[in-house]
Amino acid sequence: MQRIIVVDDVEVNRELLKNILEDDYVVELAEDGQQALQKLKEYQNETAVVLLDLQMPKMDGYAVIAEMKKMGWIKRIPVLVISGEFTVEAENQCFELGVSDFIHKPFEGSVVSNRIRNAVELFSYKNQLEQKVKEQEEVLKRQSHIIQMQEEQLRKAKPFNRLMMEYRAAIMEVETKLKVLNEEFSQEYNRNPFESIKSRLKSPSSIFEKLARKGFPVTVESIRENLTDVAGVRVICSFPDDIYRLARLFTSQDDIFLVREKDYIKSPKPNGYRSLHLILSVPIFLSDKKEYMKVELQFRTIAMDFWASLEHKLKYKKDVADADEIVRQLKVCADSIEELDYQMQEIRNKIDKSKG
Repeated sequence: MQRIIVVDDVEVNRELLKNILEDDYVVELAEDGQQALQKLKEYQNETAVVLLDLQMPKMDGYAVIAEMKKMGWIKRIPVLVISGEFTVEAENQCFELGVSDFIHKPFEGSVVSNRIRNAVELFSYKNQLEQKVKEQEEVLKRQSHIIQMQEEQLRKAKPFNRLMMEYRAAIMEVETKLKVLNEEFSQEYNRNPFESIKSRLKSPSSIFEKLARKGFPVTVESIRENLTDVAGVRVICSFPDDIYRLARLFTSQDDIFLVREKDYIKSPKPNGYRSLHLILSVPIFLSDKKEYMKVELQFRTIAMDFWASLEHKLKYKKDVADADEIVRQLKVCADSIEELDYQMQEIRNKIDKSKG
C-alpha cells in the first residue's frame, strides 16, 4: 500500500482524513511542519502524496513546501493543500510554489479520494517519463562517446585524409569549369553569368554527426557512398535565368553526371527558401587513375543568398525573441525577393534589347 502523510494541526481533520484513506493507503499523521519533514525524511521513497495544511504553529505549510523544494522532494511527491478558507491569490501562490491541487474543507470522501488518485497517477506518469528521458540521455551519451572515439580514429587515418583531398580536388574541378564558362560568357555576351563562387568542405565533426544521425557506419567507405554534400560549391548569380542557363551548360558537359536535382526556385520550401540544388558526379584526375566524386552545386541569386544567410542565423541561434513572427516576416521577404528578381531580370532584358 502507498503511504500518505497528512499534515494538519487540528486533530479532528487528521482523523477524518485518516478514516477516508486508511482502506487504500498507509496514513502517516503529523500535527505541524516539523513532524511532516521528519516523516518525509523517513519515508521519502515510499510517500505517494502529502496532504498539507498551510496555517500551523512552529512551522507552517509554506515553510514545508520551501524545504521540499530545497530537498528536491516536490518534484517526486505531489502536495495537495488542505484548507477551509482560500483566496485566488493564495491558490496562485501555491501553484507557483509547486503545489499540485487543493482539497477544501469540509472533506467529502469521494472528492478527497479522486483528487489524491489523480495526483498520484499524474506524478507516476511524469516520473516514468522523466526516467525514460534520463535513460535515453544516458544511451545517447554512450553512443556519442563511441562516435567521438570513432571520429578521432578516423580523423587521424590516412584513408580519411586522402578522401578529403579528393573532395577538395573535386571542388577545384567544379570551380575551374565554372570560371571557364564565366570567361566565355564575358567574351561572347560582354557580361558574366555569375557574381561569385563560394565553396566549402564539410568539417569532420559535421560529417560524423550526419552519419550517426542517418544511422550509417562511421567509415571512409560510408562517407563516400552515403553522403552527397561533403563537397559543396555555391554559385551566386544576378538573375534567375542565368541560374538555369549556367546549370544547363554545366550539366551538359560530357564528363559531368547529374545524380539528382532539387529545384527550390520553382518549388520553394514552406519557409520561402529558394535555390537550385544539383548533386553531381565530377571526375578528378589523380596520378594513377580518374575518380568520380560527388559534389553539391547550389545556384542562387544575390537576393536569395542574402535571405538564406539571414534565415540560417535564425535557425541556429537559440532563444530568439518573437521567433514565429520573424519566420513569418522572412517568408514575406522571400516572396518579395522572388518578385524583385524577376522584375530586375525583365528590366535587364529591355536594356539588352534596346542595345540591338
